[in-house]
Amino acid sequence: MILRALSWNLFHGRDFPPDPALFTWRSRLLRVTERNETHQQVNRDLLAEFVSVLAAADWDVALLQECPPRWAEALARNTGSSPHRSLTSRNSLGALRAAAARLNPDLIASNEGGSNLNLSRRAAGEIVERRELVLRPGPRPERRTMAFSRTAEGVCLANLHTSTADAHAAEELRLAADRAIEWAHGAPLLLGGDLNLRPRQTTAFDALTAEHAFTSPGDPAAIDHLLAHGLAVAEPPRPWPPEAREVGAPGRRIRLADHAPVAGAFSRPDSA
Repeated sequence: MILRALSWNLFHGRDFPPDPALFTWRSRLLRVTERNETHQQVNRDLLAEFVSVLAAADWDVALLQECPPRWAEALARNTGSSPHRSLTSRNSLGALRAAAARLNPDLIASNEGGSNLNLSRRAAGEIVERRELVLRPGPRPERRTMAFSRTAEGVCLANLHTSTADAHAAEELRLAADRAIEWAHGAPLLLGGDLNLRPRQTTAFDALTAEHAFTSPGDPAAIDHLLAHGLAVAEPPRPWPPEAREVGAPGRRIRLADHAPVAGAFSRPDSA
C-alpha cells in the first residue's frame, strides 16, 4: 500500500499574497479587496477555496494545523474523508468567535480559535480511533495538542503544531513522539505538522531517529514535516510550489495560507 500524505498549516483559513503592499488597514477594517497585477488580498471566508484545493489534491491522509474549528465537518464532507479534530488555543466562546470570523476573518485572525485536523480517505480508510494529547495546557504559552488517529487500514497519524520557542517546541515534539509510539502499539505511524523546528538548528530530529527510528526530515530549513515510523519513504516529503495553492483567474490570484502544503508518499516495508 502506498500512502500519500499531506501536511498543511491553513493560516486560520486566510490568504497570504506574495506582495506585502496588499496587506492594508483598509482591507483589514473595511474588507476592501486589494489588487496588483497578479494577485489579490481578500478579507472574506475562504472555505470554498480551501475545499477546492484539498479536494483536488492527491492524498490519502491530511494533517492540517491552524484549521478553523467550524471548518472540520465541511472539509471532511467535501473531500470525502473521515475527520478527527483536536482543539488548540483560543476556543472559549466558540460560537461568538466563529461569527466574528465569518464577518471579518482578517480582523479576528487567530483569535477565532484553532484546531489540528486529521483527515483520512481512500487507501487509508476511515478513522476508527481518536485520541488527544495536551502538549501544553496554556494559556501562556498557548495551548498545544496532538491529534492521534488510527485508520481502518491500520495506519496511525499524529498531528501537532508546536510552540514557536525552540525549547518548548523540542519538548512538545519529544512528548508527542513518545506518546504516539506508545499509542500506536507497533502499527505504522506518521507524525507531522508545523513543528516550528528547523533541522539545521536542532538535534531534536536526530533524537527521534535514534530513539524511535523515525525517518529523517528533508529540507534542513523547513518547519513543516512528515516523519514516518514503520513506513518506508516512497517519495520524500516536499513543499508544493506557491502556485499550487492559488485559486482564481489570472491577474486576480488568491494565494491560500502562509505555509505551503508538504506532501510525500510512504509504503509499508512488506509492500515496498
